[in-house]
Amino acid sequence: MSLKERIAEAATAGVTGNGNGVSLAAKDAIKRQLHYLLIEEKGAEIAAATDEIALRMSIEAKLKELLSRENTPLSAVDRREISVDVLDNILGYGPIQSLLEDPEITEIMVNNSETVYIERLGRIHLTDRRFIDEAHLLRIIDKIVAQVGRRIDEASPMVDARLPDGSRVNAIIHPLAINGPMLTIRKFSREPYTVRDLIGFGTLDDRLASFIDASVRGKLNILISGGTGTGKTTLLNVMSSFVPDDERIVTIEDAAELRLSQSHVLRLESRPPNIEGKGQITIRDLVRNSLRMRPDRIIVGEVRGAEALDMLQAMNTGHEGSLSTVHSNSPRDSLSRLETMVLMSGFDLPVRAVREQLASALDMVIQIARLRDGSRRVVQVSEISGMEGDTVVMQDIFYYDFSMGVDEHGASLGRLKGTGLRPGFMERLQDLGIRVEPEVFAYEPPARR
Repeated sequence: MSLKERIAEAATAGVTGNGNGVSLAAKDAIKRQLHYLLIEEKGAEIAAATDEIALRMSIEAKLKELLSRENTPLSAVDRREISVDVLDNILGYGPIQSLLEDPEITEIMVNNSETVYIERLGRIHLTDRRFIDEAHLLRIIDKIVAQVGRRIDEASPMVDARLPDGSRVNAIIHPLAINGPMLTIRKFSREPYTVRDLIGFGTLDDRLASFIDASVRGKLNILISGGTGTGKTTLLNVMSSFVPDDERIVTIEDAAELRLSQSHVLRLESRPPNIEGKGQITIRDLVRNSLRMRPDRIIVGEVRGAEALDMLQAMNTGHEGSLSTVHSNSPRDSLSRLETMVLMSGFDLPVRAVREQLASALDMVIQIARLRDGSRRVVQVSEISGMEGDTVVMQDIFYYDFSMGVDEHGASLGRLKGTGLRPGFMERLQDLGIRVEPEVFAYEPPARR
């Protein structure tokens, strides 16, 4: 069927415009048919292409031919729009291409081929973006995961991957995804956020920034705790920037997301099993291997399993200044999660021994949260000061004062305040020549008692 016949068919179905050009539904029908034609005619060429520029030129020429040989009621604007969308569908990331390029969008959530949500400024919004069909969405998912050597199919129906800019990708398909393929992309900014950016966002203030800077340079072992989407990886990336440039840093991640600016960085990434179920390399394997790489710092993107034991042992055997993140609701809960992970490692360890390892290895926990107004804030900074009986002793250094309320728009008026307690590790920092002014820890009472 020619393009003219397709438009006529759309008009018969009552979807043509009102004299101002072709309707949206008719244009969607044309895009769909062009997409199918190009995939049918150029599919093998697309799959085998090694020169992206030559492939784009070939696709553009064929697309121009398909559009120009028909006398269709398409304006120049319509033709340009159709061409851009079809090229994005075939060579880019389809209807989410422009969403990926929008710097204000922080998350893209594809629930199925017809439902796409975004997160903008901490709030979730439904978009009008649609994939042509499930097969189109699957092709986009395959393209993303293939770029980093991963695979997704019925034998391995879920995968973690990343985009070239480091954005985190999770995909899950049939038979696990009942309503169709699902794709979630946690976007990272093209230019990594700096500590000044986080201060501008209100995530932390100058006082806390200077304290974290001193703590990282002083080689404290620090854990960042928080829920999903709270900004743990962003904060970890910023904290990593405080590591001196003359140190050898090993980063270990499931999907490489950290972007460090230091000159001596070794990046390791875990690997899932192959189609025969063999060849898996876990975070735990990489943590063990990193100890043989003469690291000054070990940065683990996220601790979520048995690697917790190896990480704690590394911290306790001379690898100071290690940084990591963990999913948890509070500093105290983060220690409980680490304790559970260590007990899952396969060793029959007494609980007290595990807690002693935790108390000895970790110096500080930074809790970050996403508030109801969508903002990400550091809400608690706690020092781990040792053991008292069978309990790990923690004391808060900073806390977020939620009692300051919200404004008329629902934005939090609270801010980070000091508890007045001076951390016990300050003497270690002073011995290294790192000075933190006493007023940094000045006590500030909550707004309401």
